[in-house]
Amino acid sequence: MDDTTTIRPPYRWAFVTFGVILALYVLTLGPTTAFWDTSEYIAAAKILGIPHPPGNPLFTLMAHVWGLIPWAADYAARINLFAAVTSAAGAAFWFLVAERWLQNILPARLPRLASAFAGVFVSATAWSVWNQSTVNEKVYTVSLLSIALIVWTMVRWADLPNSPRRNGLLIFAAYISALTSTNHMMGVLAIPIIAIYVLWTEPKLALKPWVMLMAWVLLLGVSGILGDSLAVVHAMMFGSGEFTGNFANASQFLTLSAPVEGASAINEITRIGGLLGIVGLFGWGVMKERKNPLLYVGVLAVVMGLTLNYIYLPLRAVQHPAINEGEPIGFFSQKLMDLLNRIQYGKPPTSQRMSAMGAQFAMYWQYWGWQWARDIRGLSSIATGLFTAFTLGGLLALFKRDKRAGVSAAALLFTLTLLLIYYLNFRYGFSYHRDDASISNDMREVRERDYFFLASFAFVGVLIAAGFAAAIRAIGEWLGDRTTDQNRWLFGMPVLLLALIPLLGNRITAPRSKETLARDFAIDMLESVEPYGILITAGDNDTFPLWFAQEVLKIRPDVTLANLSLMNTEWHLKQIARRVTPTFDPSTADPYWRPQTDTTDHLLGGGKVPSMLQKPTNSVLQLTPDQIDSLGELVQAPADGSQVDSLKMTFGAKVLSRSDVAAALLIHANLGHRKIYFSWSDGTYPDDMLGLHDYLLSEGLVRELRPAPIKEGGSIRNVGQGFGFMDVARTRDLLFGVYHSKTAAAPRPAGWTDEPSASILSLYALVYQNFAPVLREAGDSVTAKKAEDIAMGVCRNLPLGWCRQ
Repeated sequence: MDDTTTIRPPYRWAFVTFGVILALYVLTLGPTTAFWDTSEYIAAAKILGIPHPPGNPLFTLMAHVWGLIPWAADYAARINLFAAVTSAAGAAFWFLVAERWLQNILPARLPRLASAFAGVFVSATAWSVWNQSTVNEKVYTVSLLSIALIVWTMVRWADLPNSPRRNGLLIFAAYISALTSTNHMMGVLAIPIIAIYVLWTEPKLALKPWVMLMAWVLLLGVSGILGDSLAVVHAMMFGSGEFTGNFANASQFLTLSAPVEGASAINEITRIGGLLGIVGLFGWGVMKERKNPLLYVGVLAVVMGLTLNYIYLPLRAVQHPAINEGEPIGFFSQKLMDLLNRIQYGKPPTSQRMSAMGAQFAMYWQYWGWQWARDIRGLSSIATGLFTAFTLGGLLALFKRDKRAGVSAAALLFTLTLLLIYYLNFRYGFSYHRDDASISNDMREVRERDYFFLASFAFVGVLIAAGFAAAIRAIGEWLGDRTTDQNRWLFGMPVLLLALIPLLGNRITAPRSKETLARDFAIDMLESVEPYGILITAGDNDTFPLWFAQEVLKIRPDVTLANLSLMNTEWHLKQIARRVTPTFDPSTADPYWRPQTDTTDHLLGGGKVPSMLQKPTNSVLQLTPDQIDSLGELVQAPADGSQVDSLKMTFGAKVLSRSDVAAALLIHANLGHRKIYFSWSDGTYPDDMLGLHDYLLSEGLVRELRPAPIKEGGSIRNVGQGFGFMDVARTRDLLFGVYHSKTAAAPRPAGWTDEPSASILSLYALVYQNFAPVLREAGDSVTAKKAEDIAMGVCRNLPLGWCRQ
């Protein structure tokens, strides 16, 4: 151990690093929710719900506690701040790692500290890291913090003399590894660093019973093998109804008497071997050192880290929170294991590639190229080459000056890039070779997946820091005796100014400080629906913000939301059937829906807003849990359609999905009792699949389902252009009295940068653009011009081709 290892870590400078980066994130922080998973996670944090697989209980609990503290008046801003703090804290730990690894590259303290800060600042302002740190879109900033903390723990562990404190740090690293797996599996990618540091620094330690047992339980725990094995044991002891796995009954687990082939047999043998390994190691450990408390403390720490998945999730699920994806009720139940194993996504084995391997590596390179100066096209390629060179140069410098650090850095870079690319096995990227006609839309990911590689973009800051340090050392060595030893290293420090490139090159599109569309869209959509109505939506971006508006902002919870995508799952249908509709509160709704609202002054027909304020007593979905379970994933469509009073459904396919059947059942149960609406984000689904075109009345962003074929008269016009019949008076009220049109049409310096979610913004262009001719025909050219200006403002933000010219 050299003298540098005895130097006290620069915790004060790490805190300064944390403060600077946090200040940047706070200045560019999103003021409210955003699209994709942001709304789901913020709402789940608020109500202690269970978000989509794998459930993320660690994030939910941490964010919930954080959200109880009034850091900001807006709850969503508090959770966004949580993302900023966890990401900045991760950067502080990367600073500590960088400074320690640089000690053998750059002996002068000030240039070393500056290099460590500069490198970490580069990665903190990398486009994806910055963008994800200003809105809590995902749970990955917690994983960033976990990975950095694990690495720093092992770096510090190696520098300490053998002592109880040192052993405690090793147990702490194992505990954090287990705990972070209950947030997301990204965090466990740091585990190889633990192994490398132990084997490199003190290889005999790896042979101690307490270390072997703790490591074995950790590996089985984070891989899911331990949970699956315990689930089978639980089924054997308490009945196999909840969990079967690949076994029909307990005897198969004991004897493998039933024929199990290929991968299934390997899986079952792995489970058996895993449990037997734990029992064997524990027995051996008791024989060798039964009085050593580390034998029990290490295993207990790992098990405690895993408990959120296996204890908290089923306990919370049985309480039926409003967001309860997968409903993992029952300890070690099949539903719990399906949630943790992400069965809902139906990913194939990694041996079955979802796109060409070369393309998957090329997609990572595309995302890598976004990080360094995305907003400056002329500089972007140069910046990418520059920071790629510093990354590789830093890695080589570590290998040359500190082989343990170099091997550790290479291993972590491998797991965060090459191994992760192989494991994730993505389809072709949303924008990858966009003009390639041979790649159809169903062969592509529904959105860009750069955020999955967030940890690699954050970690390379350490390597870039090493690259900066190596450059400064090279300049100092080149100067030689031409200057003093004290000044030699200072001459190279101007190279650190390169660290400002990502800050300047990503300053337009990485921040989220002015974007409120997701929140405003959710409010507009909910306020389009009459009290106690049912709104059928299509996917994440037109549903999660509505969950947020209802659960966090408490806006229009009387509206029942049914998601076509999620209605293919049993749990979503059960939640719809179980849901108790809250009483409509006029005081929290838009004034348009308050009693005695008068709209008789309308130029286009007028009339009063229908008052449907009596709370319906019927169940929204009149099916029992057993009946929902019996719904097949695919069913034969009735040849003659389906009749509900005067409404006739004619199905557009011979085979219907579970969601198609559920939509039809919702119509059967509620027509005449509750108003039913389809979001315009559903596209032509109700027309093509359910044959309802003649019964749909367009009203702003939604289409109301009428019980009889619609006819023109009063404020109802057949406007054509794909809209069909429209309630002109209500649409006018919504578009110019209720909707946040200024948000939709607000100028955005770089336009709408996330093209996959542009479809939501385009809805505003669609409704305003198509309503303008109706207004002109009615003689209201002033309002028509206003509608055209709003549509034009929206279109200026959209990618080319999204708006009709």
